[in-house]
Amino acid sequence: MSFLSFFKGYKNFAIFLSVLSIIILIIIYNILNVKKQLPIWSPNMVNEELVDSTIQHKAKYHKIADFSLTNQNGETITQKNYKDKIYVADFFFTTCQTICPIMTDHMYQIQQEIINDDDIMLLSHSVTPIIDSVPQLKKYAKEKGVIDRKWNLVTGDKKQIYALARKSYLAVKTDGNGDEYDMIHTENFMLIDKKQQIRGFYDGTQPEDIKRLLKDIETLKYFGGS
Repeated sequence: MSFLSFFKGYKNFAIFLSVLSIIILIIIYNILNVKKQLPIWSPNMVNEELVDSTIQHKAKYHKIADFSLTNQNGETITQKNYKDKIYVADFFFTTCQTICPIMTDHMYQIQQEIINDDDIMLLSHSVTPIIDSVPQLKKYAKEKGVIDRKWNLVTGDKKQIYALARKSYLAVKTDGNGDEYDMIHTENFMLIDKKQQIRGFYDGTQPEDIKRLLKDIETLKYFGGS
């Protein structure tokens, strides 16, 4: 066998190995990048400070309870408004000067990202409903660029909001000042699926978490929203 023939055979073998390697790398890449379902959060997975003691050990079948609250336009908002929707929820108050402005700016950013997606909505609950009347919420909504069809700012009975925060969204602390319905809201954003289940918690003050939240919304949509 001549050197040229040997080299030609080796060259063909090298090309075969190269093609095979590329195919193997593509297969590995696709396996590693298969979308995985988001976890379904239950009370026993969350810091006990944020969960009502009556449900702290609940391990599954946790859903957001039905509610009836009033938005910035004086309209009654219930679970029906969010039926078959993925939504992002948080707790705030309009006179907050610390983390709320940052959280609201990030909610606005999310609103702009989902503006043309009818499957996604936003829901912000006031933790000071006595102060946050409908006119106050309307003023705040205008200042912050809230689009009514995408984002509801809601007020209502403080006991109901407290129960939602502690027993449904697992998102606020009590402040221990003697009023059993006083709340210290956290920076948490909660991602809720079409079955009213919590699918993620995110720091609403951190841009990196907002990016993660938007990515998780896409993952939820990939699996049909639940």
